[in-house]
Amino acid sequence: MERFKKIYHQGTLDVIEIWVDTETGVNYVFHREGNAAGFTVLLDKEGKPVVTP
Repeated sequence: MERFKKIYHQGTLDVIEIWVDTETGVNYVFHREGNAAGFTVLLDKEGKPVVTP
């Protein structure tokens, strides 16, 4: 079983994806534009991590 599962994908050159950690349920956002990319915890409006049950 893969630990991270991609649940959302948008774009080709400017890519945004949402990944879920299957062990903790924590959601992460991945963004890539050109040669730059980042992967970080997805936060709700109160600044708390988004968790998928």
